[in-house]
Amino acid sequence: MKNYLPTQNEQLRLLEMDQFQKQPAKRVNIVSLKLVKENSFLYPDRNVRSPEDAYKLLKQFLVEVDREYFIVVCLDTKNQPTAINICHIGSLNASIVHPREVLKPAILSNSASVIVAHNHPSNDPTPSREDIEVTKRLVEAGKIIGIDVLDHLIVCSDKFISLKEKGHL
Repeated sequence: MKNYLPTQNEQLRLLEMDQFQKQPAKRVNIVSLKLVKENSFLYPDRNVRSPEDAYKLLKQFLVEVDREYFIVVCLDTKNQPTAINICHIGSLNASIVHPREVLKPAILSNSASVIVAHNHPSNDPTPSREDIEVTKRLVEAGKIIGIDVLDHLIVCSDKFISLKEKGHL
């Protein structure tokens, strides 16, 4: 097995060749993470039992906006919402979503599961190929870290589509 450290002769040779220059120490930050509550509201239904319940909860966040918003609803073990995070605000017809940003609020809020949703400002809830691919990536990432992705809703002003009901989850 090779030794990772150079032998004493090699060390002397490196010093002589001035290739082993002393570098300043690297500063490493010591951090802590926490969620910051920006606002709250009362949710009378307490639990999210169906895609319709999730739609009623999310409609207030997604119907009036003029761009695509991607939202994460964090749920506890009883499917009670504990936190809602606007994960990404996109353009008129696109929103870039990465599992890292979607699952971060779920991890920080100790969630058992999440429901994700986004709006289509065109008022046509038909899922795009990208919507379906993102959903599959989120489900796989959630499995790896132990957070279930229960559904992905596409919300419009008077209708919605559940990708779980459509068989994409």
